[in-house]
Amino acid sequence: MHAARAHWLDRRLVLWPGRMSTEGTRFRLYHAANATLDARPGRPVAGFDRRLDALQHDAPLPAPLATRFAFIGAGATLAVAADDAELAALHRGQLLLVHEDTRGDVLDATALQVAGALDDLYAAAVDAPVLGAMPTAADTRFAVWAPSAQSLALCLYPDADAGAAAPETLQRDADTGIWHGRLPGDRSGARYLYLVDVFVPGTGIVRNRVTDPYSVALDADSRRSVVFDLDAPTLKPDGWDAHTTPALAASTDMVAYELHVRDFSRDDARVPEAQRGRYTAFEAQDSHGIRHLRRLRAAGVTDVHLLPVFDIATVPETGCVTPDVPDAAPDSAAQQAAVMAVAARDCFNWGYDPLHFNVPEGSYASDAADPAARILEFRRMVQALHGLGLRVGMDVVYNHTSASGQHPQSVLDRIVPGYYHRLDADGRVETSTCCDNTATEHAMMARLMIDSAALWVRHYRIDSFRFDLMGHQPRDAMRALQARVDAEAGRPVHLMGEGWNFGEVADDARFVQATQARLGGTGIATFSDRARDAVRGGGPSDRGDALRGERGWIHGHDDAALLRRQADLVRVGLAGTLRDYRLVTHDGVERALSEIDYAGMPAGYAAAPGEVVNYVENHDNHTLFDIGVLRLPDDADPTARAHAQVLALATTAFSQGIAYLHAGVELMRSKSLDRNSFDSGDWFNRIDWSGATHGFGHGLPPAPDNAADWPQLQPLLADAARIRPPRDAVLQARDMSLDLLRIRASTRLFRLERADDIQARLTFPGSGTGGDPQLVAGHLDGRDLDDAGFSEVLYAINVGDDARTLDAPALAGRGWRLHPVHLAADAADPRPRDLARIDDRRGRFTVPPRTALVFVVPERAAGTR
Repeated sequence: MHAARAHWLDRRLVLWPGRMSTEGTRFRLYHAANATLDARPGRPVAGFDRRLDALQHDAPLPAPLATRFAFIGAGATLAVAADDAELAALHRGQLLLVHEDTRGDVLDATALQVAGALDDLYAAAVDAPVLGAMPTAADTRFAVWAPSAQSLALCLYPDADAGAAAPETLQRDADTGIWHGRLPGDRSGARYLYLVDVFVPGTGIVRNRVTDPYSVALDADSRRSVVFDLDAPTLKPDGWDAHTTPALAASTDMVAYELHVRDFSRDDARVPEAQRGRYTAFEAQDSHGIRHLRRLRAAGVTDVHLLPVFDIATVPETGCVTPDVPDAAPDSAAQQAAVMAVAARDCFNWGYDPLHFNVPEGSYASDAADPAARILEFRRMVQALHGLGLRVGMDVVYNHTSASGQHPQSVLDRIVPGYYHRLDADGRVETSTCCDNTATEHAMMARLMIDSAALWVRHYRIDSFRFDLMGHQPRDAMRALQARVDAEAGRPVHLMGEGWNFGEVADDARFVQATQARLGGTGIATFSDRARDAVRGGGPSDRGDALRGERGWIHGHDDAALLRRQADLVRVGLAGTLRDYRLVTHDGVERALSEIDYAGMPAGYAAAPGEVVNYVENHDNHTLFDIGVLRLPDDADPTARAHAQVLALATTAFSQGIAYLHAGVELMRSKSLDRNSFDSGDWFNRIDWSGATHGFGHGLPPAPDNAADWPQLQPLLADAARIRPPRDAVLQARDMSLDLLRIRASTRLFRLERADDIQARLTFPGSGTGGDPQLVAGHLDGRDLDDAGFSEVLYAINVGDDARTLDAPALAGRGWRLHPVHLAADAADPRPRDLARIDDRRGRFTVPPRTALVFVVPERAAGTR
């Protein structure tokens, strides 16, 4: 097999990077329709059907090509002299670019990466009509993009168990590379596969039997695609078209709750057993989970964000197994051994391994073998959540697929080999995102992503999206997607994602990325790690000694220099991570947040608050409680752990921007110190919404990601009886967290929409030199702001072990009092009411130990500016 070191730049130009002597040599492109090429050094090429000269191209590249392919580097740029029809034909067989001497002996040979040519030759495909299966009363049409296929046929199966009828040959459109077919009558419910004859590098001509990348329905375990019209009345629950979506005035009003469908109900005894772990559990109105969602909504949560719910490659939809977990000691390895023994066959996975992007996952349906069930039940889940007043968001994974090449779970690469995935310098699929990276910089992969997101908005009423590893996607593709989904919905569909900058695309190596640094002004939000890392300490991937040694701002350490830096980063988060917001830092210098260092990057990067997602815990990495077990003082009792949890959540509740919560964070959720529970089964991921049981001490976390740290984790788990919080501590943490959300919801001042408003209205009393780094306070001026609720707000977070006093004489004489939530008879935390002190005459405020609270000036007590 020849490495694919050369790149097609467009339909005629090829770049072969690297230094090579060209004097007295030539380049030729060899083609073999049946993959019979034999190109060995020192001998002429054999087994070819066609041979074309590839001539040196010395003119400068057009700017778009020079920009797109700058990552390749310098080399020989060559032009192939052929008309479009011949060029198109070349891509339907084996191609090698050969550097040979004047006798025709091979000096070097390489295969070619095809994306540039296919994007140019078939540019019309981007705007071509809908792909997939489209049934109507009169006929059913099929369309699949496969420009390099030699032939393509449709296998139609009348039902799940029947064999296929005789294959129907599809017809190829030369302009788009799309193959079309039409069968008489409405074939809804029929199963189908494509038979694709295509050249596969390193393999030869193969016949692949493959599902449709644009499938909207599947049978069990994704064996066959199913023809459906998602607008058919039989696929809509009662009231689907008429039901309303909860409104959201601005993205900064969003408080998103990240939830896994199976986690939600798998262990909820109030859910009928047949519904546990299923979409239909969201209809069980008296379950512990639904009761909890009602509490969250009443407190101010606006969105439920579901971990991936499209077709997942690694969860068996039929016959998944439940591990037999032994009753063993809290620090035993026996539990994880039982879980991991069946991890590949059990019913749990986070789902970041897409198989089909446009179909709901079948393991969450009541009957995976019924292709309609998952569609109806998904819609009923959305309808139920909307009925609770909660919008529905999806975590989507377009940055990679679960497999590529000829793997049985590879779909895209078995139809258009070498196109849909991002390749390295030798033509191997890049895997920096953990799996097989897709190339959304290629036109038809971008179209697939955009079409898919639009489908979820149009047909499933999805309100917002969280994009996994969004930084591996082009900013332009994300902006195009934003425009499309907004048009489909007729309203803003809020986009957020992981804007991390790493891998083969880092620092805009292949395109301008959708990263933290590049999305300012787009309205697309990224998760901010600035305050997160200050609060939790260290970084998300800490191992070894750093697990216990890298203490966060909330953990009660006494490193004064570190506390000052952490306090400044907490303020960065509270100010929405805005690049231009100006803050007096701990050294007394006023700086824009973009001038403050965070791990060698600007701490502030957003242009507007709606472009930032604030959080201290999500599904990745250790839970906040588990980080606290590792980093709080060894003698911390359950009350201290609850207070630390709430202090961390206060930094989210009081921040400008979008607030994001991981399911169970308000219940001090533990995964028994598991750093990566993506495949750790129900045992390590379960949640008890009632607070009666707690996850800490369920055994040593699974070995694959944690064994190296077991020596540090084992003594802590052995002490589970002391560390594990009792139900009353769990419920108090829950209720204190909900009170924080009520405070956030009570005033627009925590949800300002414009950067200039934040600069004008938010200040940080007590910052700068001489400030107390264990007490962070923020003042919000609501005078002349409509619907502010209060004239002024002063929030304070004291992470110290004793009461702290904030002297702010500029705020004296305003008529300060505690926020009404703190004064309510049912306030979850009595300490603000009992221990906080206000000296309004001097502008002095005393904050109890380890407490987050809010003071307010009622609107009637103050004038205008």
